[in-house]
Parts: sequence; structure tokens; C-alpha cells
Amino acid sequence: MLTILAAGSMFFPGLFLLSKQCLKSIPALRWSEGDAVIVSARLVSSVQAVMASSAGYIIASSCEDILEDQHWLTSSYIMFAVPYFVFDIYAMFMCYWYKLRVKGHEEASAAPQHMSTALTSYLRREFLMVLHHVVMVTVCFPVSVFWRQGKGDYFQGILFMAELSTPSVCLGKILIQYKQQHTILHKVNGALMLITFFICRVLLFPYLYYAYGRYVCLSISVSHVLLPRSAWVGNLLSLMISI
Repeated sequence: MLTILAAGSMFFPGLFLLSKQCLKSIPALRWSEGDAVIVSARLVSSVQAVMASSAGYIIASSCEDILEDQHWLTSSYIMFAVPYFVFDIYAMFMCYWYKLRVKGHEEASAAPQHMSTALTSYLRREFLMVLHHVVMVTVCFPVSVFWRQGKGDYFQGILFMAELSTPSVCLGKILIQYKQQHTILHKVNGALMLITFFICRVLLFPYLYYAYGRYVCLSISVSHVLLPRSAWVGNLLSLMISI
């Protein structure tokens, strides 16, 4: 497990640095350090989302018994992805820092010692997103790897597929940043984002209750009531965090 954790710790920051250097080295783009950092951070988030969704599909499609069947990829990918959430807190701050510099805000244009002011502003502005990442590492990670005791890999795989909407969200932010809202790509991406977000972030949780109810031969309303309170609270928190 430590090997997988180490691999994730090298992969995501390494991909970020490689992407940033490649973007800066393309003469036709003429991107600044800030542009390269922001786009690279979006790229890493998109790659992680594609990997998580792919892993989720493989896991879910391989489990016939949705409670008892196990797949080696479940715990392995969780271990691999944990460093991403730590790295992404840093990446989001760097994006925020360079956006401040572009806008000419005092925190970024002043001396380096004022970075602490920018950090405070970043934590205040992106509190929910930072909280989401902290919860993923401190709560969801130990619950998914240890507390489950190998049960419910199917449900874990379905939860991985909630990331499917992330690439569209990232592309949308990049297009808006470079004032490409008028393009066909932005309109098509916006429609795709709405569809994937609604299916993967909203309908996903009622489906989990439906799948469990079908497994125990109960209606969705009854299965919802019979679920342990800890599972009900966990699903509610997951829904709030994902949205």
C-alpha cells in the first residue's frame, strides 16, 4: 500500500510540473507562468477524474454481488488518489495566487511576505472546496479502506464515477478564463457538463438506495429507512460535498 501511495505522490505533482513546462515551451502559445499553472492544474484534475471514473466502471461492472464481491482496484486506487487531494489544495492556491497577480490585487503584487494574506483570503474564499479535500483525506480515506472491511466495493466504484463531470467543469473554467464563451465548444461543453453533473452528482445517490433496495428485495423508500444511520449520514455528507 505504501508503494501505491508513493506512486500517487509522485504522479500528480509530476504530471503538473511536466504539463506546465510543456505549455510554457510551446512558442505559439506564449503563455505566462500563471497561465501554464492554471491550465496544468485543470489538466491534472481532469486526468484524475478520468482515472477515477474508469476505475469505478471497472469495479462496478465486475461485482455481481454488490455487497460481498471485492475488486483489487478499489483500495488500490483510493491509496493512489489520496495524494491528489493534498496536492490539489496547493494547486488551487497557486491558481488563486496568479489570478490575484493578473488582477493587480495587493496580496500578490506586494512583497512575498504578504503571501500569508493571500493564503487567508484563499482559505476564506475556497473554504468549502478545501474542506471537501480535507474530508476526503481524513474521513473518506480511512472509512473506504479500513472501516468497510472489504464490503461494498460496488458502491465504492459507483462513487468513483461521480468524478465523470469534472473534465467538463475544468474545460468550462478554462474557456471562460480565456473569454471563449461565444464558441461552439463552450456551448457543447456546457450541455455535457449539465448532463454529466446531474447524472453523476445528483441521481447517483438515489441510485445507490435503489441498488441496495433491489439487493435486499425492498422498495427504495423502505431500504432508505432500514439503512444504518451511519450510512445515511455518510451518503448525505457525500451529496453535500460533491455538489
